[in-house]
Amino acid sequence: MIVTYYGKQFFKVQLGERTIAYNPIGKDSKEKGSRFGADIVLSSVRHPDFNGADQCAYGERQPFVISGPGEYEVGGIFIKGFGTDTVYDKEKKVNTVFSVMFEGINLCFLGSLASADALSREVKEGLGEIDVLFAPISGADMLSASEAYKLTLALETKVVVPMDYEHTKGALETFIKEGGVEAETMEKFTFKKKDLDGKEGAVIVVKSS
Repeated sequence: MIVTYYGKQFFKVQLGERTIAYNPIGKDSKEKGSRFGADIVLSSVRHPDFNGADQCAYGERQPFVISGPGEYEVGGIFIKGFGTDTVYDKEKKVNTVFSVMFEGINLCFLGSLASADALSREVKEGLGEIDVLFAPISGADMLSASEAYKLTLALETKVVVPMDYEHTKGALETFIKEGGVEAETMEKFTFKKKDLDGKEGAVIVVKSS
């Protein structure tokens, strides 16, 4: 599995010939986006910073778009979406937390989660055993760096990948400090399920492409 980060909350996850795009940056956003073909697009908040699904269409390749709570199955990939209340760009919105079971690996994407309290016990149970957690760490209307790492431990996540920290000074440094000596920085996060065995709250920082 290959994880590429494009800034904000925009990720590309590839396994074989299949590609999932998380929160692609839209063309109307002030953030810098990127284009590539995807099979599935997950959009956690209805805002140009996160719902640029049109940026992930390439030729005849039109992605299956999921932008809200529910249970989905797309080509053997199982997706659960859980709705949480949040505030983004000074507006109250619904944020969808996604759990994606992709070839036996459980990827959990928190989106613009406002606080750990926004995850009910039912949601936490629904997320199951998390292999890789994508967590915002910007603070303000989202989890702070400290809150995000505490939630990582509470969810017993094997690996956490921080996101949405570019505009918050010191957020990434604080998060890495919380994670201690296990923090690693890489251009792309490439791994197999067996590589996650024995890990507990390991921090992987993927550089923005």
